[in-house]
Amino acid sequence: MRVLLTGASGVLGSAIADALLARGDEVVGLTRDPERARSTNPTATWHKWDAALERPPTDAFDQVEGVVNLIGEAINQRLTDAAKRRVRESRVTATRNLVQAIGGLPRESRPRVLVSQSAAGYYGDRGDDLLDEAAGPGPDFLAQLCVDWEAAAADAADLDLRVVVFRTAPVLTPSAGLLKQLLPPFRLGLGGPLAGGRWYLPWIHIDDVVKLFLWALSNEEASGTFNAAAPDQVTNREFSKGLGRVLGRPAILPAPKLAVRVAFGGELADAVTSSLRLVPRRALDAGYEFSYGELEPALRDLLG
Repeated sequence: MRVLLTGASGVLGSAIADALLARGDEVVGLTRDPERARSTNPTATWHKWDAALERPPTDAFDQVEGVVNLIGEAINQRLTDAAKRRVRESRVTATRNLVQAIGGLPRESRPRVLVSQSAAGYYGDRGDDLLDEAAGPGPDFLAQLCVDWEAAAADAADLDLRVVVFRTAPVLTPSAGLLKQLLPPFRLGLGGPLAGGRWYLPWIHIDDVVKLFLWALSNEEASGTFNAAAPDQVTNREFSKGLGRVLGRPAILPAPKLAVRVAFGGELADAVTSSLRLVPRRALDAGYEFSYGELEPALRDLLG
């Protein structure tokens, strides 16, 4: 399969590109800096794209059968009005530009499937509620961002593409994201639960999220929205204790909500500590088997 990949130079995008190449697929990447991208992954074919300002070039879609859309500026920044605008344009506007470019192709030249990323933040702060894909969105900025992001991807269904959207939990990898931020204090024995630790923290091993995207590309029966989260639902306190056990360090020093607000800013702090008890019901019902369905084995694999 020849696959067009946006966000291909990011941590998740790079992992998906490597997995596609390893199984014999061809990868076409879209990036603002093709030269830099070629230096890190010369096996892929790279095209220049300024995602929020233009449609991708038509020649990037040559013989492409599937599209994986991971485009988006990092959320882990203070969400000022300017940052919100950039984050929104990098997801919603960029996805619209991508779908419009597909719509401009002759029908016989269009890809067959679009697999697009969304985020667990779609649900907002929901306490102890079990959240499968039928649950509605939350009211906050990140939730409404995800609603519009998903709607932009869903427009590809009108172009006769099979559309799959993953509401992705925080991806566990020591090289980026949540785990990378937590490792320094935990390794020093200074880690512990955040903001009381009673809120649910969804997670997924990077290997599983990569497998899910490849599964969605190849599985003709997969369509619609899926929660990309491990079935092991843990609170932040349980996550902290598990990480401490794997590292052989205590995990008893709590960080109050005020400290989280100082570190992240008010609105992002609320998002970071939102309680999301995610259930990957549709993936499980479709027969997907998680390689890392429980937290501690996942952490031990990632941290050796």
